[in-house]
Amino acid sequence: MWFDSGRVCLDLVATFVPRRGAEGIRDGDELRLWLVGAGLVPDRTPLGRVGPDWVVAFRELRGDVESLVRAELRGAAPDEDALARVNAAAAGPPPGLCAVRDQEGHLVRELCGGVECAGLLAAVARDAVELLTDPGDRALLRACEGDGCARVYLDTSRGHRRRWCSSEMCGNRERVARHRRRVLAAGSA
Repeated sequence: MWFDSGRVCLDLVATFVPRRGAEGIRDGDELRLWLVGAGLVPDRTPLGRVGPDWVVAFRELRGDVESLVRAELRGAAPDEDALARVNAAAAGPPPGLCAVRDQEGHLVRELCGGVECAGLLAAVARDAVELLTDPGDRALLRACEGDGCARVYLDTSRGHRRRWCSSEMCGNRERVARHRRRVLAAGSA
């Protein structure tokens, strides 16, 4: 799973690769891993039931957030139904946080009051609302220029000239392809 987009809502969008049909959240176990990896649920927080209904809810939110983000990137009006669904999810209460002592006596973050799907959805939806309503963050929103990559990210690089979602993945592929083109061109000359 990928957590380098700069926003948790964009990390959720990155869980699906449309060209390859690669679904990153196929079941409750993968959703559980994503929730922990995204920092929405501290690692030691017990998650009882993360069932198919949670998976469906997160996939639907992902689709709505992606629709809104893509519209923003195109400079188009947002899909009103997607916007209404994201706003409705964002209006719910996010999970409560507590500071508790770990085994070494250090304070660590833990979710308290039970972990509900709606609360976790609210946290991601609020992140999307904050992204889409913050002019500074919206100005940093980019689509990866990598061949076949559909990821979006916030360009927080110096000079704001980042071209790829990941220098290690798409950036490296582009550099290798550029090198191959130069070698082929030199060989045919």
